[in-house]
Amino acid sequence: MQYDILIIGGGVVGLATAYRLKESKPDLNIALLEKESGLAKHQTGNNSGVIHSGIYYKPGSLKALNCIKGYNQLLEFCNRESIPYELCGKIIVATREDELPRLESLYQRGLQNGLSEIKKISGTEIKNYEPYATGIAGIWVPYTGIIDYKDVCAKYAELFTNRYQGEIFLNQKVINIKSGNNICTVITTDKTFQTRLVVNTAGLYSDDIARLTQKVDIRIIPFRGEYYEVKKDKHYLVKNLIYPVPDPAFPFLGVHFTRRQKGGIEAGPNAVFAFRKEGYKKTDFKFNEFMGALTWPGFQKVMWKYWKTGIGEYYRSFNKTAFTKALQRLLPDIQKDDLAVGGAGVRAQACTRDGALIDDFLIYDDKYVINVLNAPSPAATASLSIGETISQMVLKRF
Repeated sequence: MQYDILIIGGGVVGLATAYRLKESKPDLNIALLEKESGLAKHQTGNNSGVIHSGIYYKPGSLKALNCIKGYNQLLEFCNRESIPYELCGKIIVATREDELPRLESLYQRGLQNGLSEIKKISGTEIKNYEPYATGIAGIWVPYTGIIDYKDVCAKYAELFTNRYQGEIFLNQKVINIKSGNNICTVITTDKTFQTRLVVNTAGLYSDDIARLTQKVDIRIIPFRGEYYEVKKDKHYLVKNLIYPVPDPAFPFLGVHFTRRQKGGIEAGPNAVFAFRKEGYKKTDFKFNEFMGALTWPGFQKVMWKYWKTGIGEYYRSFNKTAFTKALQRLLPDIQKDDLAVGGAGVRAQACTRDGALIDDFLIYDDKYVINVLNAPSPAATASLSIGETISQMVLKRF
């Protein structure tokens, strides 16, 4: 089977890229390959369903630019295609004096990123937005919303296949890629495809796919985020979304409370090193993936640098009392018995050889392959913008 473009990975970035490419140039022959029996099974299908505003991201970074542009594109898309969402807003709460400078920095970033309606709130004013939350100061972010990204992915797929006659092949795990003579041969577990260009949006396995065609000096390190569900009789404690002030040195937002678009309230996640790339349970283990991460020089440096933080995250992972205590910083009334074990997601975190955890989007452009090697949050919010960016890179070749 021969195509102009093959996209590897059926998450939100791959599907948005497929949709954007066909939207821009419908006559291109495009197929998307997904190793699972369905779409959006991993990072996309296990995230918290937040529409991010862009307040956290360094002005001018790919994250900031794509988030803000993608935010507007996503809302327009959802309105046009009748996908339900809600702009409920969130508060970011400082609970200690040493967090106030970071809170002010976040506020300034938000303004620089064009979020003119964000608002500083005092400790007393926090109660106006979240009556049971406690802090010494905060920021009200009215732009933040909630959505189910599986619904978004389903619509991308529907438009790609039904409107534009793109093809999606499920159960197609890529095992090799061979290139030469201006053609790329992609070999899966049971089929062979030929294409002029491969777009790798394989998420947790994007580095493995990339290494089939080029030397890549980064490694995807899987971090599991574990959630608790707030029991129904305590839903009144949380109106919308309550977040802490994040640690700028660590690419995770800290445990928080999130109301889900289809019902329920999540508390979490923590962030622990997963012992396999799709390790959703504490007991999940895959030797080659575990050793691949553990022997990576960059991750060894990360472990040495953040060992105290890592131990704290693992402690909360195995100790519900400790997890509850972290949540009580934001919501003192929440108790251990108010929480039931929820789901988990695994984040694909790119790590360089010298120990940097890549915090921005990372795309490698090669002759036969475009490798999307880091697409962390807010990739779902920014998916249409990222898909447009990748499409522009692709279309230069056609």
